Amino acid sequence: MGTNEPREKRLELLPPALLATIMTKLDVGSICCAASTCTAFRTCASQILSFLPTFHLLDIAPSVDLLRPLLQPPNPYLKSLKIDCDRLNDSAIKLLLRPPLHELCLHNCAGFSGKLLSEIGRRCPDLRSLCLGSVAEKRGQTIDISDLKDLLCGCTQLEALILMFDVSFDAQVWALASEKLTYLEIDYIPSETVIEMVSPNLGPHQSPNHVRPSILSNIQKLCLSVDHITDTMVGTISRGLVSLTHLDLSDAPLTEPEIALDLTNYGLQQLNQYGKLRRLSLVRRQEFIVTYFRRVNDLGVLFMADKCAKMESICLGGFCRVTDTGFKTILHSCSRLHKLQVSLGTQLTDLVFHDISATSLSLIHVSLIFCNLLTNRAVMNLVSNKDLRILDLRNCKNLGDEALRAISTLPQLKTLLLDGSDISDVGLTYLRPGVIGSLVRLSIRGCRRLTDKCISALFDGSCRMKLRELDLSNIPNLSDYGILLLARSRVPFSELRMQFCPLVGDTAVMALASMQVYEDRWHGSSLRLLDLYECGGITQLAFRWLKKPYFPRLRWLGVRGSVNRDLVDALARNRPYLHVECHGGKLGANRWDCSDGSHVLDYDEAYDYEEVDELEQWLLEGEIEHDDEEMGDAENNAEPME
Repeated sequence: MGTNEPREKRLELLPPALLATIMTKLDVGSICCAASTCTAFRTCASQILSFLPTFHLLDIAPSVDLLRPLLQPPNPYLKSLKIDCDRLNDSAIKLLLRPPLHELCLHNCAGFSGKLLSEIGRRCPDLRSLCLGSVAEKRGQTIDISDLKDLLCGCTQLEALILMFDVSFDAQVWALASEKLTYLEIDYIPSETVIEMVSPNLGPHQSPNHVRPSILSNIQKLCLSVDHITDTMVGTISRGLVSLTHLDLSDAPLTEPEIALDLTNYGLQQLNQYGKLRRLSLVRRQEFIVTYFRRVNDLGVLFMADKCAKMESICLGGFCRVTDTGFKTILHSCSRLHKLQVSLGTQLTDLVFHDISATSLSLIHVSLIFCNLLTNRAVMNLVSNKDLRILDLRNCKNLGDEALRAISTLPQLKTLLLDGSDISDVGLTYLRPGVIGSLVRLSIRGCRRLTDKCISALFDGSCRMKLRELDLSNIPNLSDYGILLLARSRVPFSELRMQFCPLVGDTAVMALASMQVYEDRWHGSSLRLLDLYECGGITQLAFRWLKKPYFPRLRWLGVRGSVNRDLVDALARNRPYLHVECHGGKLGANRWDCSDGSHVLDYDEAYDYEEVDELEQWLLEGEIEHDDEEMGDAENNAEPME
């Protein structure tokens, strides 16, 4: 084969079977990227999409017209389908639902009606795992109980069911659920309905003395968000679900609960009646009012710990009357514990961790959020667990530089969240070169003592970094100069958040757009998420640098759209697969993708970067070059941005 022969011609000489074998190892996004590079890959991609067993496309929200060429070929081998349905509605049902499917995950389904549930029951009888998000949340869309009945009646093989929307229906409908169901997660369901669902005597009695087992008696993992966590509900779940190993309950009361609608020490005493529970999460969220589990104290935790010696993960949120005695009991009683999460632990102090080194614990994940009595001493004792991989200390405002010095001794740390702490630029230097080289995610959001010097403190080029997610939001003294230093570091970030930074502006955007992670690859190519919401120096100039070909991998962008909506709308039309958030909402897709990612190709290592996104090029069939005149008109007509 001649060396001067065009690369595409040489690829066409490779056996099609070889190309197909390679491509079947890739995820859908990577296949589309490869398909955009040459005719040989494009032909091969079209063929393998007709027998690919998995189709996962969560990075973008395709329209039905763009999804049709990818799913239209009959594929009897398709077993797993995951789609972001933000641009889809009921018209896509026939395209999405296939009888061979075993796993179906449809996220952001606000445009669908309850018909989606009904049709899944009719068209996908072999489903083992189903996840649906935000169904019928758009105005005018509804879900009827008959839709849920059709789903449960039709999917008789279901083992896992995740419904991330309001499921306020009569409990009797759950009598239709698959006997094989072992995992159930619901975004909202009334506590009274839960009690009826898992009550041992639900259903018609054959005789006055006859008691039926719970209709969900095979459930092993139960995750529910309810209106009130109560003693009655906890007790009924503990008695009715004999195989339960995972229990995750959260509530957000609208008013302060009365005793009949609250959790007390008695409720904790009823946990784990069959001794199989390994993971427990009880959280009271403060979405509507400031409220806590005020009727639980150390005695209740002592009761719980007595029955939970084999617990591996415990998450407690809002237990304001539990003191060091209760939390210390958990650490000394649960020898198998590897994950501990406490939020709003208003009486949790350093004494809890005073003698943690004397225990046999090997903690991997520790979260202590809004525990304002903790000081550096707690962290200094906690780091005796050298296997820590996740350390979440958000809003522990008394933690300072000495805590960072202690954290620097953790060789396997991957995630470090220090939001709102009292750390300084000098303190951050303690993280290098050891810990900063292992970190994948770092958040120093709201650490108000930090300045531009924090960037040079972290990124001095002394080690190769794995850091991919960085949150610099709400740092008032961070300016464009700091972001220039960040760009010069050439760290291949995938997510960068800078909300509420008044001194960050156009220069920062230009620096990031021009950032060259690798010598031979396109500028600004690694960022997939950029949050600039309420950055004080952003003007219409920055929007020119947010257009193509800059930031070719960008999928999520946060900006303030209230000042000049025309620019934001024009940008959205210029980049149709960019999700633009204008109200400061949460960005990113991590919460949706529950796969382990083992099959996903690393874009940074596998492909040379071009001036366009290859995935969009595949989907748009060469129509990605939008007319820049529209953006120019918006800029010309724009009012000066504040």
